[in-house]
Amino acid sequence: MYPLILESSLACGVGLADASEIDAIGIVPATRLAMRRAIDALSPPPDALIVDALRLPEVDLPQRAFNFADSISLSVAAASILAKVARDRMMVELETVYPGYGFGRHKGYGTRRHWKALEELGACPAHRATFKPVAAMVGTLAR
Repeated sequence: MYPLILESSLACGVGLADASEIDAIGIVPATRLAMRRAIDALSPPPDALIVDALRLPEVDLPQRAFNFADSISLSVAAASILAKVARDRMMVELETVYPGYGFGRHKGYGTRRHWKALEELGACPAHRATFKPVAAMVGTLAR
């Protein structure tokens, strides 16, 4: 669906917040930051927003937030696909930067292989130090 969404959309934008930003400001503010970055990447800019769960009070646009918005809005579903593909591609790239963690395979999810790599290698800068299981398991970031 990814190429079809890119081809048929008036505008597409992806935003992200990295592990250090999430650690510094928290997961919900970082999620909002990533959403604002995605909105800022849209050209033409949107007239209004439909978002999944989180409203963006600092964005001066009409908006509606719905739980499970991807199940009721095609634009939110399409945005979810774009975000997932972008994240998966980023994780594949991280595998080349931090080999041995298996990012290209598990895509950052807490699989047995991922936890085993964390136990053997420690955390790398791509891991969120404030994520409780990582903090408890590893303690310090490997460089």
